[in-house]
Amino acid sequence: MKLAGIHHVAYRCRDAKQTVDWYTKMLNMGFVLAIAEDHVPSTHEPDPYMHIFLDAGNGNVLAFFELPTKPEMGRDENTPKWVQHIAFKVKDRDELVAYKEHLETNGVDVLGVTDHSIFHSIYFFDPNGHRIELACPDPQEEALTRRLDAVKWDMLEEWSRTKKAPRHADWLHAKELASV
Repeated sequence: MKLAGIHHVAYRCRDAKQTVDWYTKMLNMGFVLAIAEDHVPSTHEPDPYMHIFLDAGNGNVLAFFELPTKPEMGRDENTPKWVQHIAFKVKDRDELVAYKEHLETNGVDVLGVTDHSIFHSIYFFDPNGHRIELACPDPQEEALTRRLDAVKWDMLEEWSRTKKAPRHADWLHAKELASV
């Protein structure tokens, strides 16, 4: 058995129309389809919802549920905001910078460009409070990824034992820290 890929990833939204409008305008995603029912098909609970699907490129689908009868959306306050996020790949750094300029022109606060050595990213929040990352590969991504691949199991094992950051990949953000 082997998974064939992710069919879709679903999150909650405050307002389905606002969410579709934002993702189509800010990230140029296509609005694929909407499903709305008064009962949840899997559990048969009476619970009206709007389920929207957006084209995230290359067969990837991002979906949202608007749940008007449920309490206002919240988040896990024990998890820092930077941890839980959706990351989308863009072609290259020029496109990443173009997205940054487009988002900022449209009033979105953007953090970055952050250099992670193997890729470069910008970060911002959608109108639902979900953190979004756009990432592009570094020109040296393949070689740098091989370097990380060579130490991944050792790093995981050391982390599992100590719960302290292993030093096998200190080089990854060294140039960023050197500029601070």
